[in-house]
Amino acid sequence: MSDLRELYQEVILDHSRQPRNFGKPDPCNREAEGYNPLCGDRVTIYIHVEDDTIVDLCFEGTGCAISLASASLMTEMLKGKCADEARALFGRFHDAMAGDGAQDMKSLDKLAVLSGVREFPMRVKCATLPWHTFTAALDQAYGTVATE
Repeated sequence: MSDLRELYQEVILDHSRQPRNFGKPDPCNREAEGYNPLCGDRVTIYIHVEDDTIVDLCFEGTGCAISLASASLMTEMLKGKCADEARALFGRFHDAMAGDGAQDMKSLDKLAVLSGVREFPMRVKCATLPWHTFTAALDQAYGTVATE
């Protein structure tokens, strides 16, 4: 188990140091900002949606390794999905991270690397902030998404 935990930590560090899809896509027709006042994480999610499909998805921001890795992994997982598929994946991820743990993290593919975060309830907000911000952008909600 410690080998798996080390691998997960390496993947998280890789995504935080070299985040995928970092920047603003052109074109972009939806965006939202998120902020975690406890940790100081800030993220802006940019989406290009056409015919209910997420054509492009990028982010900009600063924060802890968990927040950046979660945003990076999220962009990889959601590109090309329709809005309903993306919302369903968000729901499963959120339930797995913040719920009672009944959801099997392994069924979430690449997101399983974030499974250790559940052991630290204050860090769950770091992992879910990009996802809540993505949902706000998808729904074209106004205002800043906050974890508090």
